[in-house]
Amino acid sequence: MRSTYQFIFLLFFSFQVFGQENATDFLYSSPSKENVDAQGILSFLDKVDASEHELHSLMVLRRGKVIAEGWWEPYGPQLKHTMYSVSKTYTATGIGFAVSEGLISVEDEVIQFFPKSLPEEVSDHLKNLKIKHLLTMSVGHARDYTFSIVKTDDWAKSFFAVPIVNQPGEQFVYNTIATYMLSAIVQKVSGQTLLEYLEPRLFEPLGIKGVDWETSPQGINTGGYGLRVKTEDMAKLGQLFLQNGYWHGQQILPESWIKEAKSLKILQNPEASKEERANSDWLQGYGYQMWRSRHNSYRADGAFGQYILILPKQEAVIVITSETSNLQALLSEVWNHILPAFDNEGSISDDLALQKRLENLSHPPAIGVENKWMEAMLDNKRIAFESNEGKVEFRFNFQEDNLKIHSIEERKSHRLMAGEAHWLSGTTEREQPYLVAQAKNALSGLAPFKIFSSYHWEDFQTLVVEIKYIESPHTETLKFSFDKNKVTFESSSLGSRGKTNVLHGMLIE
Repeated sequence: MRSTYQFIFLLFFSFQVFGQENATDFLYSSPSKENVDAQGILSFLDKVDASEHELHSLMVLRRGKVIAEGWWEPYGPQLKHTMYSVSKTYTATGIGFAVSEGLISVEDEVIQFFPKSLPEEVSDHLKNLKIKHLLTMSVGHARDYTFSIVKTDDWAKSFFAVPIVNQPGEQFVYNTIATYMLSAIVQKVSGQTLLEYLEPRLFEPLGIKGVDWETSPQGINTGGYGLRVKTEDMAKLGQLFLQNGYWHGQQILPESWIKEAKSLKILQNPEASKEERANSDWLQGYGYQMWRSRHNSYRADGAFGQYILILPKQEAVIVITSETSNLQALLSEVWNHILPAFDNEGSISDDLALQKRLENLSHPPAIGVENKWMEAMLDNKRIAFESNEGKVEFRFNFQEDNLKIHSIEERKSHRLMAGEAHWLSGTTEREQPYLVAQAKNALSGLAPFKIFSSYHWEDFQTLVVEIKYIESPHTETLKFSFDKNKVTFESSSLGSRGKTNVLHGMLIE
């Protein structure tokens, strides 16, 4: 009986196709069938569940087949996820297509594409700036000026206004606005936005649909951030690179470009000690908008833990979406647990245990104390706060096991619902936490945002509301502390650079 069950299990995983109607979607297999020990993935899940890292999704592929995938509820496979700097790898891929079509060369000087955006005096360093220097984060800037430049009306002009203090190509300085310039170059030479340009060349062949990408005030895709795709779409790009640009019988991207993009072009810190390099995935070198990683791997890498890990030796791709403040620690858990599982004998029983675990991943809402007296006292009362940004007000309406919240923040009115000790799905116009929230056009056109919200009483004077913006990495926590008529309001999120905003106000009858 056991052997019959095992045979059925293997047959199911060997021939299951995700989305039969779409030939670009992945085949599925089991870990043991692909010579991977499921216990390694299980121990990884144990470790991250007991850690500070909040994972949202995980996909592990070997030899082009999915051997493990899961989403932590309320996240799911059909939801997009903010990529942050994973966007950079998609942008460089657009440059790869433009090079292959003869539109540009990586040796082209950048200033030739922007004659109307240049300063009155063009320095020798600026004259020497080439596309390859944008690709390798070696522009020559003293630091990354992105967060100041994206507040301006003309990002290209602001980019050229920054002095290039070092010879281009000599020093690595992370530079998100340089990636924007790559997007602008694609638009200059193709007459299309980067998103439009990639649609028939990358997204359609790989079966990637519903992509959105933010733009600058000039209508240019932001390039270095602002892309939103699904977890499976990330896996497809990773698999395309692992297969050297080959996809379902077609050479999508030249193998020569893949080789260049993934290879070491510049070291982040040439002076780093052997020990420092051994312990860091940020000191292994940089290619074309891709990080070299330990264990002869390379990756697309986004803020707060968005990863496309490509492991050529293991014929594997590992994709993670998450919210974490410790990016290295999360990667180290991959190396400590999932990496040793490859080329290790597994078992069907472990495969089954992993499958069950992956089907039941979740981030349960917090459960607090019952506090009906305070809820009755606060119902329909107005809470007003003093703020430099203008009037901030909240009004609560408690409805059985749900909370209706009406807020006025920065002169905008918002409404949302939260479930008592359960996630309640909905949408809101309230802007989500965002690392580049100060950019012109930030999040433009993306609202209403999909959310899952819950509330609980931490104690009899403290109301906590958690809002998961589930097409981004971020959860925002709103905390209201009551002391008679005095109220303290705190809002916090990693997406707001970990800052806690504190306001003091009054409960108004």
